[in-house]
Amino acid sequence: MKKFISLLCFLACLFVLTACSGEAAKTVDPEIASTLEQTTSNLVTQFLAVLDEKQAAEVTGQGAEYLEYVISNYFGIKANGNGMVNALNSWNSSKEGLGDFVAITGMNAAYDDSGRNIIVTLDVQGSLRTAQVEAIYKDDLYKTLNSLTTNINWTFGEKMQKAGLNTLLGMGTVFIVLIIICLIISLFNFIPKIQAAFSGKKEEVKLEAVDNTIAQIVEKEEMTDDLELVAVITAAVAAASGSTSADGFVVRSIVRRKNSVWNR
Repeated sequence: MKKFISLLCFLACLFVLTACSGEAAKTVDPEIASTLEQTTSNLVTQFLAVLDEKQAAEVTGQGAEYLEYVISNYFGIKANGNGMVNALNSWNSSKEGLGDFVAITGMNAAYDDSGRNIIVTLDVQGSLRTAQVEAIYKDDLYKTLNSLTTNINWTFGEKMQKAGLNTLLGMGTVFIVLIIICLIISLFNFIPKIQAAFSGKKEEVKLEAVDNTIAQIVEKEEMTDDLELVAVITAAVAAASGSTSADGFVVRSIVRRKNSVWNR
């Protein structure tokens, strides 16, 4: 019995979910849709399409508040200034692919999935390609224009070509960076040689300094030995002569004796 009741509850929930998903999509009031479509068309034909790059740069340079003021006074709608700055930038960046503006070939207004915004789509014909202009209006009392973007309708071949170029550019950048890293790593082999060269010079300088020091020490020791020998001889001569002082001694000449006790 419990299993049967659980099955019935499951079927009831499934039925409710199916009924909810089957509800009709929210539609835009025809009068509002017509007004927004016409407003968007006027923005494209009388504002975006008539400004060249220099004029667009000057207008965007005035700031978001200035754009809000211009659109409000000339087109009678409330707009997001930052969104309009982006709208001008999007239109100007698409000019290279779109070409010169020719005409608007279609319009459509519909709610987005949230039901809080109305999306107006214009089909634009250019001298080179077609594009879609998508304007997003907030579904409030003023129907505030939040954003407007221009999307070029690229062909499949053009999309693949761009994708290929982007892939080549990315891979090329990676390979260039890898080559630079390999070159840097290969230079590490020269570092020990450079260090050895500098350390060798330092060792030579150190050895030369040590040799000089040793030579000075030996020279001082030899001088000390000679002085000690002179002192011993002087004392011996003084003792042999019975003198108590060596001040009167003068060395006239030095001759080695053959039968000297020192020779033995």
